[in-house]
Amino acid sequence: MTRPVVYGAGYSAYVRIVLLTLMEKGVAHDVVEVDVFAEGGPPAEHLVRHPFGKIPAFEHDGVHLYEAAAIARYIDEAFPGPSLQPADPRVRARMAQAIGLLDSYAYRPWVWGLYVERVSKPKRGLAADEAAIAAALVKGETAAAALEAILGPHAFLAGDALSLADLHAAPMLGYLVKAPEGGALVASHPRLGRWWRDLSQRPSVTKVCT
Repeated sequence: MTRPVVYGAGYSAYVRIVLLTLMEKGVAHDVVEVDVFAEGGPPAEHLVRHPFGKIPAFEHDGVHLYEAAAIARYIDEAFPGPSLQPADPRVRARMAQAIGLLDSYAYRPWVWGLYVERVSKPKRGLAADEAAIAAALVKGETAAAALEAILGPHAFLAGDALSLADLHAAPMLGYLVKAPEGGALVASHPRLGRWWRDLSQRPSVTKVCT
């Protein structure tokens, strides 16, 4: 069996989801750096792997995939190691709901609206867009409250065991808390804050998301 290959850049939250999944499954892998923000746009060869020119893309034994959630599910099912998807259909549905919530409602305000505006742009000598930050806080609060409701009293988003939902959330939370407003947002949701403190100490998350 050949080693899986991840195409992407380490700064991408979605590439990080795939890397976390590989690490939690104990799968040796290779990473080929692709910067889709490079001058001239995504390389032509990458558009063959991903027709929309985004990252990550993934190859393994003739399997070619894009979209982080699909890649993560493939890794969990194709390789030995601890299962990252609950067997109970009700719990598995909660996992899928959390992943959908993160993609649809959390990623843009948490990563682009708060981290990029408050942290990344000033590092590059650019002014933060305060209106964009204010709007992101409103949407980000709704997403945080909804995710905390899914978490409930459990140790992990899908219950009492680590799942793909936690690995999907970790890179986004890792960026969110770097913005002062994001850190305060997480702290204002005690269960979510406790979950993040525990998750951020896992070796995989420490290596990939900090």
